[in-house]
Amino acid sequence: MIQLTNLSKSFGGQNLFSDVNFKMQSQQKIGFVGRNGSGKSTLFKMILGEEPHDSGSISIPKNYRIGALKQHLVFTEPTVREECSLVLPEDEQWNFYKIEKLLFGLGFSEADLDKDPLSFSGGFQIRINLVKLLATEPNMLLLDEPTNYLDLPSLRWLKRFIREFDGEVILITHDRDFMDAVTTHTMGVQRKGLRLIAGDSHKYYATLEMEDETYEKTKANQDKKRKELEEFVARNKARASTAALAQSKQKELDKMGEMEDLSTDANLSFDFNYKDTPAKILFRANELGFGYNPEEPLFQNITFAMEKGKRIAIIGKNGKGKSTLLNYIAGELGEQEGGLEFHPSTQFAHFGQTNIERLNTKVTIVEEIASVSKDVGIPQARNIAGRMMFSGELGDKKIEVLSGGERSRVMLGKIIATPANLLFLDEPTNHLDMQSIDALADAIDAFEGSLIMVTHSEMLLHRLADALIIFHKGGAEYFDGTYADFLEKIGWEEEEGNVKPKKKKPKIDYKKRKQLRKALTKERNEARKPYTQEIKACEEKIEKLELQMADKNKILTEASERGDNDAIMEYSKEVGLIQQEIDAWFEKLEIASEADEEIVAEYDLKLEEIDG
Repeated sequence: MIQLTNLSKSFGGQNLFSDVNFKMQSQQKIGFVGRNGSGKSTLFKMILGEEPHDSGSISIPKNYRIGALKQHLVFTEPTVREECSLVLPEDEQWNFYKIEKLLFGLGFSEADLDKDPLSFSGGFQIRINLVKLLATEPNMLLLDEPTNYLDLPSLRWLKRFIREFDGEVILITHDRDFMDAVTTHTMGVQRKGLRLIAGDSHKYYATLEMEDETYEKTKANQDKKRKELEEFVARNKARASTAALAQSKQKELDKMGEMEDLSTDANLSFDFNYKDTPAKILFRANELGFGYNPEEPLFQNITFAMEKGKRIAIIGKNGKGKSTLLNYIAGELGEQEGGLEFHPSTQFAHFGQTNIERLNTKVTIVEEIASVSKDVGIPQARNIAGRMMFSGELGDKKIEVLSGGERSRVMLGKIIATPANLLFLDEPTNHLDMQSIDALADAIDAFEGSLIMVTHSEMLLHRLADALIIFHKGGAEYFDGTYADFLEKIGWEEEEGNVKPKKKKPKIDYKKRKQLRKALTKERNEARKPYTQEIKACEEKIEKLELQMADKNKILTEASERGDNDAIMEYSKEVGLIQQEIDAWFEKLEIASEADEEIVAEYDLKLEEIDG
């Protein structure tokens, strides 16, 4: 396993890491979180030897293979199949089945395998690199935003792959649900160091919040006591009768030390500008159809009514026409088939990739936000820029010097400044970190108007969508139901060709089937017994430890309130040790649960075979 020892790194005048220590454990799958620019990708580059570190060391065992997803694209072979086969060892050069299985999982068709890699879009070229990585069968995967450019079916495939991967993983992604679904631990960049916690990102942030709260209370009490001591010394050091006592208090003050203020990160703040409307139906779409090639339309016969407050998500594979449909409804493409009837009071704000490209690169961030409307003055635009993390002088930067992610934030600022009762959002979470995505979802939830959104985020789909437009089967259709309804009634697997016809088997008579089921059930229960016992023991132990933790935290809070620093240090240490013990038991619980689930799944298949 890799090990980092006293690792430090500065970059561009900024101290990213200071004396970092970390050791990867066997089979750990770690979600790596932190704000954009905190150094996550830089740490990956240092582990891979692509970026030097200032001090400390990185130890990697001999013959331990680390695989990383490359974002740069270099292809030398004439077909996708041959390009991906380059990574296979000499004795497997013609094992195309291994390559094809990975390619099919990531959305390539049989016909695609013989096409030139350079003929595909950038997103599919990234997938080719992902296949080349996975085919090398590394011991460890470093995945930096692997979900970028993947559509929902491919995301679901990759999720299954990482879960089943027999090795270690460190994953950077802004997709919180994806991360939490595949990881065993969460690690974050925390004040120039690394903090690792067993569990998902929600547990990680809850733990940090609790620790910060305890620290702030302790600091407040220490500051209060420090002020009292300073005032006592100032009043009494000049008097002969109290000078010795003042000197004693000064020594106590000198020993006390000073707790630093906690540094905090800026957060995006969304609040869409709702424009009231009397309309119950904002617009009607009647038999919509469009295609760049008239003989191959991207969609046809799409009909629906956009009710006030309704939220529609457009989903499907990449390159099928999702963004085109959104742009068509927004009036950015010429009319072809069908019609759109808007209520006179309908006013929309549109966030899309084409809009970002239209930003005026010669003006400042504040000026660009103010250009939305004559009603938006410079003070209001500067306020919105601050909420988009361009506070103070940052708001005076020219658009031309901004990164893609920063330009996305400017565009979101313009959307916020626009009075609207209908939002058109095309992949609005691209370039946003987890906290910003959560803030965006909260703002959409609070928005009184309607929404049409293109997204590959299953979190946003589950949370926000109450209707869908699904691109599949060579076209698109309106689905009046939630994403959960879609998965239950239609799903992605059938479209992906993963549902195979069941082979017919000779029927077993009822008596024989009953005997076989009974025997299998008994066998399954025996196989599960050690793991169910382990699960029960772990749960009981965790419950006891969490009660101890609550008691210790109560005592710690009391010590903090009375300013007893010795007690604070003692109980803080005890709380930390209990937390470590809880984490260890959670790891045992997870291992036992996974083993138990595997046995259940294995015997469920056997029981299905008996039932025929």
